[in-house]
Amino acid sequence: MSVTPPTATIESKLAHLPSQPGVYLMKDRNGDILYIGKARVLADRVRSYFQKGRDTSPKTRAMIALVHDIETMIARSELEALLLESNLVKRHRPRFNVVLRDDKHYPYLRLPVKDDFPRLSIVRRVHHDGALYFGPYVPSGALRDTLKVIKKVFPLATCTIEIDGTADRACLEFEIKRCLAPCTGNQSREDYHRIVNQVRCFLEGRDRELLEGLRGEMQAAADREAFEEAARLRDRLANVSRTLEKQRVAQIGPVDQDVLGLARRGQAADVQLLFVRGGLLIGRKDFFWADTQDASDEEVIRSTIEQFYHGDTMPPKELLVPEALSDQALLQRWLMHKRGRRVRILVPERGTKFGLLQLARENAEASLADHVRTRAVEYREARDVQGLFGLPKAPERVEGFDISNTMGTHSVASMVVWEDGVMKKADYRRFRVRTVEGANDFASMHEVVTRRYGGTLASSRKKALPLPDLILIDGGPGQLGAAVDALRELGLGHLAVIGLAKAKGDKAERVYIPGRRTPHILSPTSHATRLLQRIRDEAHRFAITYHRKLRGQAFIVPAPAARRARTPRPAIGTGDKTGNYV
Repeated sequence: MSVTPPTATIESKLAHLPSQPGVYLMKDRNGDILYIGKARVLADRVRSYFQKGRDTSPKTRAMIALVHDIETMIARSELEALLLESNLVKRHRPRFNVVLRDDKHYPYLRLPVKDDFPRLSIVRRVHHDGALYFGPYVPSGALRDTLKVIKKVFPLATCTIEIDGTADRACLEFEIKRCLAPCTGNQSREDYHRIVNQVRCFLEGRDRELLEGLRGEMQAAADREAFEEAARLRDRLANVSRTLEKQRVAQIGPVDQDVLGLARRGQAADVQLLFVRGGLLIGRKDFFWADTQDASDEEVIRSTIEQFYHGDTMPPKELLVPEALSDQALLQRWLMHKRGRRVRILVPERGTKFGLLQLARENAEASLADHVRTRAVEYREARDVQGLFGLPKAPERVEGFDISNTMGTHSVASMVVWEDGVMKKADYRRFRVRTVEGANDFASMHEVVTRRYGGTLASSRKKALPLPDLILIDGGPGQLGAAVDALRELGLGHLAVIGLAKAKGDKAERVYIPGRRTPHILSPTSHATRLLQRIRDEAHRFAITYHRKLRGQAFIVPAPAARRARTPRPAIGTGDKTGNYV
């Protein structure tokens, strides 16, 4: 099937497109962005969408039918266009782009090797500051395990004090032989840096170099008859050897690689990203899309690469992908620009690297099967909620509200969002109650609902959130009535809203519905009950966490600008003749 013929407005746009590289934005009648793409030649790429007789995918036909305007942004090069596209997709999250839900900053280990006495620290942003960064560690448990191994095997300082060799005494870490006390001058800078290099070899997977270096140091210490130091190095060598036997189960050589596996089932897709650092598989990251809008495998892979490495995530030396990409050379240049060193995108067809690709694909298939099963359960839950409350369709977005305070003080509210089967934390919001004095949950709920659906969250182009299919209020008739009044005052009385509460002394959940006197008692085993409880409990958790934070801050007494000098109190037993201390 061919695409819909362009309108007169679009025809005019197509006739005056620039011939430089850049980014194009497809917009609908309301000005909302439908799709963002990049092009080496903007005119050729954008016009190709509207060529007569061109056979296109259902996704493209659906998008073109909605296009009302096209905006272009010229870049100085194709690489700059790629960077611009990545920034815009991350910011606007257009509905027809393949968009990653997860945009977290992942943890890294930072080793500032240029410092006199470097210490490892956990960071979530990578900077070109001369330090070495190792990671990302996903999940973060892999990071804790690695730090535990390093702390046990390598006596590297873990404190935060300034190390200048003038400290009066060493801490407990020195007593249990986890540190050699450079703070007291007990360890020289040169000796400390030998341990730093050993940690670096361990994290980079240079096992042979690490072991040979330790053997050489041990032999040198024995030759100069420093037997205590030689014994210490012998014990460290033994610990390192045992640790490496356990750790390097995925040994494929001292190389840093990210391995991308893809699985598809109908419209659903799952990508598994395996992180191999120094030959060790240190973690993985899962990305799932319930509906990839007929996107090709290449589009899913390319979008994952562009968006995952867009922020502070540092690309490795090698990226293994299941199929060749049309703009592979451009992506390599971009990744090299981010890393500051060469990056290769490889499509292995045999050998160890191909085995890693197979492992990533198997993980993706298993994860996809889990997601599909979970989605089926969540769809049943949403359908049960629809039938229970007579909604026109199964809810795709539910917003839950809760109020939290202590005797009317530090009153706050939370809004959490369930969307398409998952809690959408990016849309969570928290509020300080401004206009209500004392413990008045009803008035507080009225204020918060008014601010959510009548303030900037409803009207601002940058901050606006979509309206939900269902609003869930944590509370009974009073809280529900306040929310209903607020919605009617805003002209949003058509939105479905319910209250969920338990009666005193009863474990059964009761749902309060506007216009009904008696509540609906939920079956404790129904799918609808599980979904509503999950949203309500998350709203309660989010509200009480914020309340406790504010309450804790209120109890912190700021230190005075200057303290009066005090005469030190003498030790017990040094009083004068009257028994008073002097």
